[in-house]
Amino acid sequence: MQNKTNSTVRKVVIIDSHTAGEPTRVVIEGGPPLGKGTLAQRREKFQKKFDRFRSAVVNEPRGSDVYVGALLVEPTDQTCATGVIFFNNVGYLGMCGHGTIGVMATLAHLGKIEPGTHRIETPVGIVVATLLEDARVSVENIPSYRAHKDVLINVPDIGQIRGDIAWGGNWFFLCENHGQELGLNNVEHLVDFAWHIRQAVNEQGYPEVDHIELFSPSDSHSFVLCPGKAYDRSPCGTGTSAKLSCLAADGKLKEGEIWTQESIVGSKFEAKFRWEGEKIIPTITGIAFVNARSTLLLNEDDPFCWGIAH
Repeated sequence: MQNKTNSTVRKVVIIDSHTAGEPTRVVIEGGPPLGKGTLAQRREKFQKKFDRFRSAVVNEPRGSDVYVGALLVEPTDQTCATGVIFFNNVGYLGMCGHGTIGVMATLAHLGKIEPGTHRIETPVGIVVATLLEDARVSVENIPSYRAHKDVLINVPDIGQIRGDIAWGGNWFFLCENHGQELGLNNVEHLVDFAWHIRQAVNEQGYPEVDHIELFSPSDSHSFVLCPGKAYDRSPCGTGTSAKLSCLAADGKLKEGEIWTQESIVGSKFEAKFRWEGEKIIPTITGIAFVNARSTLLLNEDDPFCWGIAH
């Protein structure tokens, strides 16, 4: 039965995939008119003029806090296969590792790319992604680095926590000595614990940090809290990049040596790096699976047309 309405229903064509368990929703038709300009300028226009579109695509009732959206746009650099602006339930991302792997799987599904190396333009720079013959994707990320080592944070109700602050396309506070069990059976507590750390990190002079990464001192097992308080089901591509920058800076990982990063759900990325001056260029390898193609219907008579924001 169709709703009786005089409103125009806007159609948005999306392709859903997941990378190591973390969903990516790629908008391939029906996105907002962002005009020309750099990807950073278009992301700013997206945020200022069309933010309700972001919410409609990834928030309930069509999505959930876990979804990362990817709006495909015309690149300014014509050597790139596409431009992309990543967003989530609360805002916008500079880069997204799992999302780039999802975008590559989507482009392959659409027949727009073949196995080989492709350039992807993001608001924080161009990344190089290689679609391998076995459908895995290797993403050479933007330059990553550790900005601060052994930062002491006073966290209310928890105590003092030490960690590093690093850039991998997004800003991370990475903590090893946290005393928490990193397991799915403990995930609700980990979300609350990491959220308290983020609030304290921001209040104590590092407001740019929007991801918290807890990792095991004995292996590569990790837990990543994303900006909108959802935890990353994948090992987190930008988080793995930030982790590599810390390992490299401490001399714990050699250039070209393989590091396997494991997520809280047990999925894995393979990673390595090369030096570029005082920064590193990380390469993250994983696989994404396309699991849906659908059309979102945005009807302004619907009181929740533009999503349920938190």
